[in-house]
Amino acid sequence: MREKGMINVVELTSKLIQCPSVTPKEAGALRLIEELFRDTEFETHRIHRGGISNLFLRWGAKNLPTLGFSGHVDVVPPGDLSKWEFDPFSGKIVNDLLFGRGAVDMKSAVAAFCSAAIKFSKQSKSDFSIALMITGDEEGEAKHGTTAILDWMTDNDQRIDHCIVGEPTCPKKFGEAMKIGRKGSMTCNFTIIGKQGHSAYPHLAVNPINSAIAFLNELVGTKLDDGSKFFEPSTLVATSISANNSANNVIPSEVKASINIRFNDCHNSKQLIKWLKKSALKISNKTNTKIHVKPRVSGEPFYTEPTDLAKLVKKSVEKITGVSPIFSTSGGTSDARFIYTRCPVIEFGLVGEKMHSINESVPLSQILELEKIYSKLIDEHARYFKEKF
Repeated sequence: MREKGMINVVELTSKLIQCPSVTPKEAGALRLIEELFRDTEFETHRIHRGGISNLFLRWGAKNLPTLGFSGHVDVVPPGDLSKWEFDPFSGKIVNDLLFGRGAVDMKSAVAAFCSAAIKFSKQSKSDFSIALMITGDEEGEAKHGTTAILDWMTDNDQRIDHCIVGEPTCPKKFGEAMKIGRKGSMTCNFTIIGKQGHSAYPHLAVNPINSAIAFLNELVGTKLDDGSKFFEPSTLVATSISANNSANNVIPSEVKASINIRFNDCHNSKQLIKWLKKSALKISNKTNTKIHVKPRVSGEPFYTEPTDLAKLVKKSVEKITGVSPIFSTSGGTSDARFIYTRCPVIEFGLVGEKMHSINESVPLSQILELEKIYSKLIDEHARYFKEKF
C-alpha cells in the first residue's frame, strides 16, 4: 500500500474489499486501517459496543476546529455467488474496474479519506484537527456503530465542527450530486385480529383480510404532503401482507401487514405514529377487528443548510471534476442521521448505480478523483478554520 511513504488508494481499497466484512463482522478491515495509521501522528481508538467494533482516529488536538470524515467498512451479503463474475471478496481489477462487495458502498470512500488525511498530516502542522469515524455497523441495525462513536466522543470531550460522510451520492455521473439531508424512515408492522370461521358462513366470522385491505387502502390513498423546500413529497408504501393460511375453506383469525414511510420535514415520527394509530382505530371500529400497531423508526428527516460546508464541498468537487454538484435529499437513510445533531454534515461519494448489486464495481478513475476531492476539501478547511476561528 506504500511506496516511498505514499499510499496507493486503489490498492488500499482492494485490500479492504478482500476483508469479507459482511455486517456486522469486521473481518480484519479495521485492523488493516489501524496498521495503515501506525506510523502517523494520528491517535487511534477502538470503540466496542454491543459486539460491534468501531474505529476513531484524530490528528491534532481534540479542542482544535475539526473536520470529520465518516464511513463504514461493513457490507451487505454478496448474494448468489454463482452470479458473480469474480469472487466478491477478491478485490480484482479488470479493465480499469475494481470489483467486489463494498467497492461502491463504501470501502473506496474510506480508503480515499484515510489516504487524503494521512497525506495532509505528513505535509502540514496541526493548527486544526481531522477526525475519522469508521464503523462496522451501518448496513445492519446501526445501533452500536456511529452512535457508539458519537457517545464515546461526548464522554471524551472530542470536538467536531464539520463532517463528510462518504456514501455514494451521484446517480449517474461522478460529481453531479451531494446530499445535504435525507428523509426520515419508519417501518410499521400491523397485526389485524378477527374471528376465524368457515368460508361458507362468512357472517359467522370476522375476516381480518377485509379489514387489512381496507386499512392499507386508506393509508396508501392518503397524500401525506406536497414536499418542502429541500425535500420531495413523503411516500408511504405497503410492503407486505400475509394471513399464513393454507386452507381455502377457512377464514383466518389473524393477518399481518407492513408499510414503510419515507417522510420529509413536514412531519416527525411521533406525528405519523399518532396518525397511524388513529387510522387503525377507525378501521377497527368499522370492521369489528383489533389492529395492533408496532412502529420502528430508523431516523428522522434532517438537512444541513447549504451554507459554509456545502459551499466548501461544492468548490472542491468542481475544482477536481469540473462538475457542479446539485444539492439532494433523495435516497435511503445513512449514518448522517446520527451526526447532524452534532455539526453540519454533507454526504459526498461515488456513483451509486452498482452498490449492493451483483458484480459491484467502481472505475479506478473515480477512486483517484474522490481521494483528490477529499484532499482538496481538507485544504479548503485548513484555510476556512484559520479565518473562522
